[in-house]
Amino acid sequence: MLKALAVLLIGVIPMTALADPQLLMAEEYGCYWCETWNEEIGPIYPKTVEGKAAPLLQYNIHGDAPDVEFAKRVHFTPTFILVDNGQELGRIEGYPGEDFFWGLLSMLFENAKISLDHGS
Repeated sequence: MLKALAVLLIGVIPMTALADPQLLMAEEYGCYWCETWNEEIGPIYPKTVEGKAAPLLQYNIHGDAPDVEFAKRVHFTPTFILVDNGQELGRIEGYPGEDFFWGLLSMLFENAKISLDHGS
């Protein structure tokens, strides 16, 4: 219940331009794969090198979107969008499970030329 309320509130909070690398997660209430990601990855993401390089910002697909120049409209949830300086750098549509997610996310960072400091 609390998680659903947080998702709804995120949809009404005004969004501003994102200056540093950030990972957006477009989600919606009732999305099974969003809930699965939130259970499997959500608690650990901020502690990872990826989470430190691009903190997570979750938003409701039916609410206000962040001030970002998207390459295309978001149609599926969850959709993970790597952004920097208000520009989309790449995305993952859907949640393919924990094992595949980390590999796809690493490819996003690599393609965007965002260094992940694995030595910390």
